[in-house]
Amino acid sequence: MTLSISQDHIGIVLLEDDLEPTIAWYTEVFGFEVVRRTEGFGQIYVFLANNDIRIELLTGATTRQPKSDDVFTTLDPSRYHHLCFAVDDLDAAVAHLADHGVPLTGGPFDITELNRRNAFISDNLGNVIELIAPA
Repeated sequence: MTLSISQDHIGIVLLEDDLEPTIAWYTEVFGFEVVRRTEGFGQIYVFLANNDIRIELLTGATTRQPKSDDVFTTLDPSRYHHLCFAVDDLDAAVAHLADHGVPLTGGPFDITELNRRNAFISDNLGNVIELIAPA
């Protein structure tokens, strides 16, 4: 039997003090909207959506991860590394991010084997986000 699956959401755990700034970051930088807010198990859950991308923010963390200004320093330890947003025009996306004060942590890079260009940023919490577009 083959299991049929599809992407539903990515979950980001954070400090409760970081919840509102993170909602603001994703709504202002990428145009996400809050679609649901609930509480349970002593945590707050906020679901953000932009087209078919959904992010679940949940409180419960007790420490912050260190931020990096170079994507290559984030490749260790072995773990889930990044989420990737597809964009139509990488240069326009990079300019949009710069207008919002979001620096690149890597790229833009050309991936000639895949006919793609990509760049990396970190969100306000230090989570790595890749942007990818046709070359």
